[in-house]
Amino acid sequence: MVEGINTKKVELLAPAKDKETAIAAIDYGADAIYIGASDFGARKAVPNSLDDIKEVVNYAHKFYAKVHVTINTILTDNELIEAQKLIHKLYEIGVDAIIVQDMGIIELAIKGKLPPVQIHASTQCDNSTIEKVKFFENIGVSRVILARETSLEQMNEICKNTNCEIETFIHGALCVSYSGQCYLSYAIGGRSANRGECAQPCRKKYSLIDDEGNIIAKNKHLLNLRDFNASKHLEELIKAGVKSFKIEGRLKDINYVKNVVSFYRQEIDKYAAKTSSGKIDCDFIPDLNKSFNRGFTDYFLIERKKCFNFNSPKSLGEKLGKVTKIGKNYFEVANMKLSAQDGLCWFENKELKGCFVNKADGKKIFPNKQILPQIGTTIYRNQNTSFEKQLKNSKTKRKIRVDFEFENNILTVQDEDKNTISIPITADEKAQNSDKMKENFITQLGKTGESSFYAGNIEVKTELPFMPVSKINELRRQILIKLMEERIKNYKRELQKPLHYTDFPLTNLYYSANIHNTRAKEFYKNCNSQINEMSMESSNEINNKCLMRTKHCLKYAFNMCKSPKKLFLIDEKGKKYRLEFDCKNCIMQIWS
Repeated sequence: MVEGINTKKVELLAPAKDKETAIAAIDYGADAIYIGASDFGARKAVPNSLDDIKEVVNYAHKFYAKVHVTINTILTDNELIEAQKLIHKLYEIGVDAIIVQDMGIIELAIKGKLPPVQIHASTQCDNSTIEKVKFFENIGVSRVILARETSLEQMNEICKNTNCEIETFIHGALCVSYSGQCYLSYAIGGRSANRGECAQPCRKKYSLIDDEGNIIAKNKHLLNLRDFNASKHLEELIKAGVKSFKIEGRLKDINYVKNVVSFYRQEIDKYAAKTSSGKIDCDFIPDLNKSFNRGFTDYFLIERKKCFNFNSPKSLGEKLGKVTKIGKNYFEVANMKLSAQDGLCWFENKELKGCFVNKADGKKIFPNKQILPQIGTTIYRNQNTSFEKQLKNSKTKRKIRVDFEFENNILTVQDEDKNTISIPITADEKAQNSDKMKENFITQLGKTGESSFYAGNIEVKTELPFMPVSKINELRRQILIKLMEERIKNYKRELQKPLHYTDFPLTNLYYSANIHNTRAKEFYKNCNSQINEMSMESSNEINNKCLMRTKHCLKYAFNMCKSPKKLFLIDEKGKKYRLEFDCKNCIMQIWS
């Protein structure tokens, strides 16, 4: 660990689409997970029952890990009533925090109609300025989740000038738009991103033309971004004061979560301590390149870089090398060990092509299709069969350290969080061989087996009575059960402090404030803002509206920053969208 940093504690926050993935995320090193409930999450496709969430909570709290539940869509008046009931139930089953976008929920909390579960202001709230973060801090929310577009310099400023917890994304898919400020999916087909139904139009093909009809780019994935990877900046982010590091991916499968969480657990451990308990002995070498990715970018953390991939929104995976030879029905890539059913891909005339490996014989790769890449083509592996099998069969577990002490016929156990249990040993018969008895006692106590504990120090301070192995095993089982009960009893859930109104940074609000119910409207009025327009989803009015605000600028991408020409996007159905540019702030807008 780096001197001066390792005393800090930071949270690794992992996504979970379901109960199994959540438990795996905790086993593989997450300090907290975020998961969707039955309704009102921004990933509508992955709901979870209260029973499943309760099971996740019970498992997480064994390791003093936390469970956050997403309620981060905008809600109708009727939905807000149901969300209120849901939040009460989530609190009752022990959930640590809810992640919210709708200010109607904040209004309910201020009016004392919610339990004291911690409230986190979702990135969907467009937390892209220090003024917005200060607003939520003054309200009293427990945490603010920053916009993905926030630079390291901005994070330093925010953390230096605020006291609330700051959470930021460190890995995963990037929304091309400022979160909460994208209406393109809704405008195209009525599926609102703010309502958890985004159809991902950013992954579709578009053409770019100027006001004279000249084609600058044709049928390219012009809004498609690479995936975020901040792994090289963890030390800087910790120094800045970020509290929680978030991995995106509530739609990702369990193997993805195992690999990515394990990687970031090992990296963060170099610079800071966990906020949860336990040791993770990973039985594989994590590698971000071997899981789904569209190529990586660190986005705008340090400086503007190439964050886009216009050729394909699909996973590229790991770069293998270049084709060195082509045979009749095979091709060769030097120094690569491949397996049957590995997935390979490459670009041909800027279009992504792919195949599966039927057979690999040394350097020779026999594909399942009658297509062969050209000599010199770069080959990527986007499905690594052996690695996926390794992840599937991984036995990685998290274990909590315990130390045993025997003295005067009392066995005491203490875990790494100082939870302690003592039980008396009732045995009258004296051991004939005290050394052998001590050896057996220490050996059997150390066999913690399938429990959530592993043995550290085992001290025998006074002479042991005679005990058969079966009794020692029963003692160990009994005391560890009691210790886990004590851990759970002593788990301290942090509660939400009372919330109150404060002035909103903007005095006039329009559809981009995403006000979708009367409670949210009341909230903003009490924060001294004038509501001029409800949400776009309320009015269904999309004409002459800004449908997306993004730091990804097509003028910059095509070296046209100084060009006076007006630019337009055209989708695959021929619909035309006007582009506007705020060059001072490097922001592009897409208008209907």
